[in-house]
Amino acid sequence: MLCKQDVRWICLVEEVEILELVPVEAEGAKAVEGLPDVGLVGAIATSYLVDQLGMEEVAHVDSELLPPIMVLHKGKLKNPIRIYGSRDLLILVSEIAIPVEALNPLVKALAGWFKEKGIGLMISLGGIPVPNRLDIENPAVYGVPNGEEASRLLMNSGIELMEEGFVAGAYAMFLRESMKRSMPAVALLAQSYLQYPDPGAAAATLNALGKLLGQVFDVKPLLDKAEEIRIKTRDLMKQARTAMMGMQKPRENEVPLMYT
Repeated sequence: MLCKQDVRWICLVEEVEILELVPVEAEGAKAVEGLPDVGLVGAIATSYLVDQLGMEEVAHVDSELLPPIMVLHKGKLKNPIRIYGSRDLLILVSEIAIPVEALNPLVKALAGWFKEKGIGLMISLGGIPVPNRLDIENPAVYGVPNGEEASRLLMNSGIELMEEGFVAGAYAMFLRESMKRSMPAVALLAQSYLQYPDPGAAAATLNALGKLLGQVFDVKPLLDKAEEIRIKTRDLMKQARTAMMGMQKPRENEVPLMYT
């Protein structure tokens, strides 16, 4: 379902609306999402990136499927799911965990909106849980493409492809919905803790993102504030744990039955 209530309200599925605060022109731009998930890797990375790049909010998401929550920043009331942008880059940030029942319509609406805006590449940042994370100083990052074009982008950027396994949750759905819309998409997944905020893994995904975008992101401030970030994100991690229970996240440690 596609509907427009005025020049800024866009409803791409019945349950989800996207409000553009300013006209968004993004033909050929990259879009990055980091919805709360394993280790809050994507959530930490995208929030940090928005701050580092000094990006402005350009849109936000509204839906009755989401919890009745608003957030306050510097005395200003904001929606918890927001899109920040420039001409070449859009970043989706969420300060709440997404309920399982809201995930499918939310991702469909966002993927449709990104497609309508002419996004050239959809990028998901996330974590993949490993039991020995405590022993890993520099988390490895693996790329999951949704097609041949995306696969070439990863290989040309020197990012190792994940060859076998399951992917579950928001980034799996972004890969699927982007593929349905013939939109190249990749997921950059860092080795991470499953149930603890992992700023180190977030920094690793930002380094990989830099390779993909041909940029260098300074992650030292992120690593320096790792303990502070862990404390600040404890409540969000609790929310994410509950949401992950219904997303088949434990299956990411399994091996698929069939090999091709």
